[in-house]
Amino acid sequence: MIEVKICGVNSAAALAAAAAAGADFAGFVFFPPSPRAVTPAEAAAISAAHPGGPARVGLFVDPSDEALAATLAALPLDLIQLHGAETPARVAAVRARFGVPVMKAIGIGAAADLALIPAYAAVSDRLLLDAKPAPDAALPGGNAHPFEWGLLTGAAIGRPWLLAGGLTPANVAQAIRAAGAPGVDVSSGVERARGVKDPALIREFVAAARRG
Repeated sequence: MIEVKICGVNSAAALAAAAAAGADFAGFVFFPPSPRAVTPAEAAAISAAHPGGPARVGLFVDPSDEALAATLAALPLDLIQLHGAETPARVAAVRARFGVPVMKAIGIGAAADLALIPAYAAVSDRLLLDAKPAPDAALPGGNAHPFEWGLLTGAAIGRPWLLAGGLTPANVAQAIRAAGAPGVDVSSGVERARGVKDPALIREFVAAARRG
């Protein structure tokens, strides 16, 4: 079955909608520039309001060990998502120090970017293949821009992985078929306004992904 991650969860209602729709993962963004950002305390309160349900994922961008430790003290995470310029060595160090599975995001914009996959696959539990942001982009993800999904057709990823970047209820089935993706990650594509999740769109996205 296709795995689905709803990222940028910043309210109890959004988490409840993700759980009701049958999402596998709910992502909390710990990156202040994002309109979806939450503090560790806020994420803990949201999570406590809906126990059970999707696995909790924490999205970090080039975090310090201190930031990771503080977040994990407030909210036990099932998966750490590293979405910055972390090197394979840094990914391995985070995984070893904190004992939590790690998913590394890799920006894909051209076939040459696929060369990064083996080194990260060797040290990560999962990979997230996302649209490569523009050089002047303020955010490393969640920018509502897809990439050429066919670049991934037949690619040897070597780890469980999720496809991200510009996905919506309308295009997710096509994206899954084109990329051969075993899972998908969505943020802006299930929002009624920037940073505001829409329960109806979450339901539609999960259903469309599973049909695809």
